[in-house]
Amino acid sequence: MTTPSPALHELSAAELVGGYRRRDFSPVEVIQAVLGHVELWEHKLQALYLLRPELALEQARASEARWLRGAPLGPLDGVPVTVKDNIATRGDPLPLGTAASELAPAAADAPPAARVREAGGVVIAKTTMPDYGMLSSGLSSFHHLARNPWDLGKTPGGSSSGAGAAAAAGYGPLHIGTDIGGSLRLPAGWCGIFTLKPSLGRIPIDPPYTGRAAGPMTRRVADSAWFMQVLTLPDARDSMSLPYQAIAWDQFDAGVEKLRGLRIGLLLEAGCGLAVEPEVRAAVEHAARLFERAGAVVAPMRPFMTQAMLDGMDHFWRMRSLVDMKALSRERKAKVLPYIQQWADSAAGMDGEAVYKAASQFHQTRVATVAACAGFDYVISPTSPVPAFPAELPSPTNDPLRPLEHIGFTVPFNMSEQPAASINCGYTASGLPIGLQIAGRRFDDLGVLQVSRAFELIRDEQRPWPLPPSEAVEHID
Repeated sequence: MTTPSPALHELSAAELVGGYRRRDFSPVEVIQAVLGHVELWEHKLQALYLLRPELALEQARASEARWLRGAPLGPLDGVPVTVKDNIATRGDPLPLGTAASELAPAAADAPPAARVREAGGVVIAKTTMPDYGMLSSGLSSFHHLARNPWDLGKTPGGSSSGAGAAAAAGYGPLHIGTDIGGSLRLPAGWCGIFTLKPSLGRIPIDPPYTGRAAGPMTRRVADSAWFMQVLTLPDARDSMSLPYQAIAWDQFDAGVEKLRGLRIGLLLEAGCGLAVEPEVRAAVEHAARLFERAGAVVAPMRPFMTQAMLDGMDHFWRMRSLVDMKALSRERKAKVLPYIQQWADSAAGMDGEAVYKAASQFHQTRVATVAACAGFDYVISPTSPVPAFPAELPSPTNDPLRPLEHIGFTVPFNMSEQPAASINCGYTASGLPIGLQIAGRRFDDLGVLQVSRAFELIRDEQRPWPLPPSEAVEHID
């Protein structure tokens, strides 16, 4: 019995490029297939912003002409891509997920979008995010509420909400998100996909900011590796970017042998925030046993984050948002999600000493993270202590005074500038994905991809990807 061939929207970037080269199918056929699949899903997922089919098809026709001439622009020519709302695309407004934004057209493509265009990628749409990217959910005052394709009653996570949902639902192979405390990895974990938050500066971004990174969000490790060869090209606009390195991203698949003899730290408690739920803990412990069977040496780690570190970063971000909102008119501020308003307004009583002490926790977190990881080649942990929560909630706690209790595993690696991935490692009894975070030493982005690929090879059989509501029974709590 033969396995049916994957539909065009399910093919990897490499498979698409190979098919174009052999003329098995054209970019126009692929984009039509992706748009058709999007049409089946999008009325329920609401993952996209600026979905413009005719513009996507125009890009696809230009790509098709280049392939017919034998002159593709680069490794993404004709490959469908989505770009997160907060990554500027020339001529398009940049709402940042909030109805408070003035919708002025962007003057230029931000670095990740520019690299996609230069390589011939077809931008089919932007993807949604919550207000200012300050929530780990798809709740937004500007965009429709984004949902998780595994369970439409659950959040896809955030702030790369739409990107996570789009990748899991099969809106083509490549999606770009951003991350300052977990905004790539949390939706990846809750949507069952793969992502890499790279070392700070590995992928140029504009504007740069402490801890902020752009990264690929894909169903497969291979697609993220393929995307990295384009996204990591240099751009002078990022004053925090690393010197460009011609890393052999095509060497991401070093096989299971990559794991033999590795020293891997197992972090099961974050040291702050929410307790790890039993199903999440069991899935990560099972992943650790798989690493051991493959020849890695796995050792438990003590928590190194503290509640003071998490609270300090939280309080500093509150003050930053309070300052930003003071620049808004009363009418515009009223359009921001009430949860975000309450969170920012809670910083109004902080004095200079309190702000300084809060800001110092970023460095304390960095020092503690690097020291804790020093004895290991890689560190594995839950991506989140909890599975995906109800879609309508802004955070797992639904409390603006305890908004970041779920980022204790992810945020330290933003501050330490270390690469960290999320990959699916199991499912809850109700069928929700569980993410495993794999963190490496600073600059070892390729190593994190290789370990992630090795785990992809040894992990338990994965469940089929969710089907559109027209093809499956909906499940909404």
